[in-house]
Amino acid sequence: MNFCSFDLEISKVLPDDCNDWDSYRPLGISCAATVLSSKPDVVATWYGDGPHGMVGNVTTPQMSPAGCKRLVEYMLEVREMGFVPLTWNGLSFDFRTLAEESGLWDECIDLALNHVDMMFQIVCLKGFPIGLDRACKGMGLQGKPEGMTGALAPVLWQQGEYEKVLDYVSSDVTEPLALAEAVERRGSLTWQTKRGTYANAIIDRWLTVKECLELPRPDTSWMDNPLTRGHFLEWITKRDDVSHV
Repeated sequence: MNFCSFDLEISKVLPDDCNDWDSYRPLGISCAATVLSSKPDVVATWYGDGPHGMVGNVTTPQMSPAGCKRLVEYMLEVREMGFVPLTWNGLSFDFRTLAEESGLWDECIDLALNHVDMMFQIVCLKGFPIGLDRACKGMGLQGKPEGMTGALAPVLWQQGEYEKVLDYVSSDVTEPLALAEAVERRGSLTWQTKRGTYANAIIDRWLTVKECLELPRPDTSWMDNPLTRGHFLEWITKRDDVSHV
């Protein structure tokens, strides 16, 4: 598959003990990044009013609605060119946030349902999510930069550490792209568990969200409070027009 890997960072600083980011919405977008599988070394970073190829004079605390719309339009354009949008947890988070900030709800719902969310596919196969960093390390990839987290990114952005945040969001598109391609070559995903052991899932091919919804449901009877597929789709099904799903 040809991919357009996508990720964004929020602009709102949340409490350290926050477990419910949705209660703080709208979150704003400080910056985003995209990279095409045809040019894996060319990462486009997005902030302010649109795309930028290098760190410039960043003066806005978050992306403008116009800049967010340009990002949506770009992903629709590259999809028409044959590049499937690719994320890690983009179904429930990134595309929802982009819909809120751009106002292009229908377009973002369309992108969300017809893109490859690798984490969502694992949930549909196994019944539980895994972290991107653990998946990368299980596949022998570098993973996330040490000392950086998504929660820290908005703090650093407000402090003017733009380059550090842009480097972080760039790694959050290059690493998923490398992971997706490694899994395609091997036909399976290996990840590092919290116990330090390794687990494995057979993945013949990456599926879009819509295709994942057709998969048989895994046995989650052993879990106390399993995540449902509806949890990831809630922001879509709450819209007046739910015919998308």
